[in-house]
Amino acid sequence: MKKNVIFIGAAGLAAIAAVLGVMGQGRVAEAQTDPAAAAPLVEVTVPEMLGGNAEFGKLAFDTYCVDCHGQNAAGRDGYGPPLIHRIYEPSHHGDMAFLLAARNGVRAHHWRFGDMPPVDGITEGEVAAIVAYIRRLQQVNGIN
Repeated sequence: MKKNVIFIGAAGLAAIAAVLGVMGQGRVAEAQTDPAAAAPLVEVTVPEMLGGNAEFGKLAFDTYCVDCHGQNAAGRDGYGPPLIHRIYEPSHHGDMAFLLAARNGVRAHHWRFGDMPPVDGITEGEVAAIVAYIRRLQQVNGIN
């Protein structure tokens, strides 16, 4: 009888530990799947006025891109690279590269964030405005 009680008690403790472990892992996984909680990867100086098409570009960026690329294109740890980075300067990634990435997605090649999927529902005009926004931020941050 004592062996049964000890076995049942041990099994109960193991079950409680397993449930708590799963619950704890769920919280960690939940925190890691919330892009808003991810830290930016670079500091970005934002001008007081963006001007022209860049103003619309910020709105489009915040609609389509911010979840992975972060506020002001600063990147998000574990989600997506910063676009305010020398890798994305116009001489390396021209404006058309952004359109093609949005339209077709892109295989990971500079960073370890995984492949970027195509952006559903985005128009060429919105991508052009997003590029104007990114280029303006790059300019203010010394990336030409």
